[in-house]
Amino acid sequence: MSPPNGRVCGMLVRAALPIVLLSLGACGLNRPLARQATAIVAQSRPHEVTCTREDRCAIASPYASLAAVARADSTSTAPVHYVNLLERGEDALLARIHLIRMAKKTIDIQTFIWAEDDAGWLVLDELIAAARRGVHVRVLADQLFSLDDVEWLVRIARAHANLEFRLYNPTFDEAVTEPLEFAAGIVCCFSKFNQRMHNKLFLVDGEIGIAGGRNYENRYFDWDAEFDYRDRDVLVVGPQTGAEMQASFDRFWTHPRSTPLTRLNDVNRRIVADGGATAGIVPPANVNWPRVQSLRDRASDADYVREHFIAHALRVARVDYFSDSPDKKSHPDDPAMLELTRRITDLLAGARKQIVFETPYLVLSRTATDVFRNLRKQRPRVPVIVSTNSLAATDAFYVYALSYKYKKRYLKRLGFQIHEFKPFPGDAAQFVQNYETLAGGDPGGRYERYGQTPLKRGGVRLGLHGKSIAIDDRISVIGSHNFDPRSDDYNTESGFIIYDRAVTERLRSAMLRNTEPQNAWTIARRERPHLLQTINNAIADVSTALPLFDLWPFRYATSFTLNPGCAESTPGSPDFYACHTDVGDFPEVDLPLKMIYTRIVTAFGAGLVGIL
Repeated sequence: MSPPNGRVCGMLVRAALPIVLLSLGACGLNRPLARQATAIVAQSRPHEVTCTREDRCAIASPYASLAAVARADSTSTAPVHYVNLLERGEDALLARIHLIRMAKKTIDIQTFIWAEDDAGWLVLDELIAAARRGVHVRVLADQLFSLDDVEWLVRIARAHANLEFRLYNPTFDEAVTEPLEFAAGIVCCFSKFNQRMHNKLFLVDGEIGIAGGRNYENRYFDWDAEFDYRDRDVLVVGPQTGAEMQASFDRFWTHPRSTPLTRLNDVNRRIVADGGATAGIVPPANVNWPRVQSLRDRASDADYVREHFIAHALRVARVDYFSDSPDKKSHPDDPAMLELTRRITDLLAGARKQIVFETPYLVLSRTATDVFRNLRKQRPRVPVIVSTNSLAATDAFYVYALSYKYKKRYLKRLGFQIHEFKPFPGDAAQFVQNYETLAGGDPGGRYERYGQTPLKRGGVRLGLHGKSIAIDDRISVIGSHNFDPRSDDYNTESGFIIYDRAVTERLRSAMLRNTEPQNAWTIARRERPHLLQTINNAIADVSTALPLFDLWPFRYATSFTLNPGCAESTPGSPDFYACHTDVGDFPEVDLPLKMIYTRIVTAFGAGLVGIL
């Protein structure tokens, strides 16, 4: 999960309990107002379509040809799919805009975050255009971190009869959660409040779909001038997987937690107050028009799409779409609700050669820890290579603190080879299109809005957000699941399991590139005289076991960088310390060590693992 955790914690700190309890009295849907708003919207929003052709004036797309081949060649026992890995953010946005424009019947989207920035506005604008030409569009976004501007939501509700927009699991029947309401949600109904829809799904005409880690915000598509994600999606073409995605989306769409906009009190109040007035979605004030127009032009260029996407699509057989049930948290002991976690752990347990996995938040669930512990006992020669964020690159300081707490467990007991992504990786220009033209952020505290820490230098910071596993040379898992307690126990998750050697090799290569010395620091045991190391480790073990606060500042492991002229080697190799330099626990971070440790201590409550 990737909400701005620092901001969330600030909300909780500032909220006063007596005021929170008073705010509970305002809970509940205003049903008369909701009925009135629904009637106003039904009467005032446009119903006319701009295209009467059967294809709804969809653009010609080479993906339509791939879909036709997959449809014709598939059988019930031998499905055919085509697969693109979407590694670069702007490519992932362009692919979505292209697919929206080629849609002839339906577009369904499910997401955790939707922002009112350039990317969020652009996708909405394209969806409204599709609705106007006759395509049925449905969008389901988790309420907590999506569209916190009521005016935008009012205009979306009135945009067109073919566009339906719902928010999942709203707090107190409102679209926007204020700080006091956030705190009240924790006080009065924590279990419901804490269960979020983390799924990411994009489906066109029931047979071309995208799933992975990306939400709808500039930083997921390499458009943020301060901080961008190194994320991953996968685009899959094929009728079998399309049907699985459709069934999953429909389950969520019809679930009682999925709430139409007119049944949200802050939205319906505004609709009723405005009467039948209609207006379009207003672009952000500082929208980058040249960048938007460039992407739009390329999205309609069939030759560009053919060269940059179709030419790299891989024909594969078996692809499974996985998704939790929306009732997952309500029935925690039902084996059917745990199927997704079981499938992933079974695949991990079956590894014979190598596991490479990437997660932005290295905080393993108990189930995952048990799987890796058993794998270590049964097949100790199977390497497990982990790509994750450093403190300097993470968007969730407090989650990193818990990862930092358990470094020794992961390195020594589970045998992980851990690489922590740098905020300014050497390959940034290859990871992010037009990286040099982005403005670059202030190295100071303005990053706090993302739950990050200030750095020693400015520039466009990158952080990992991909959630992927490559198992041996045959199985790929790509989706929204972070392989942590929150993904196991609280959130609903989704993604693809792809059984194909070529796809797995591409995925494996992409993740391993993130671990290369120019892009990541290697985490390894500190080099100390043997007696001091033994004493330090003993004290650190006792501190780590404390149920509330882990106070010992001298940890088992630290970060290392490769020395110039040396060949890359793994921890445990005879020449590792000769060829690597200890750069400290938190390289690039511009905070005094005392302040860093103080903040980390406050986050070291073991009972907060699943919540954070």
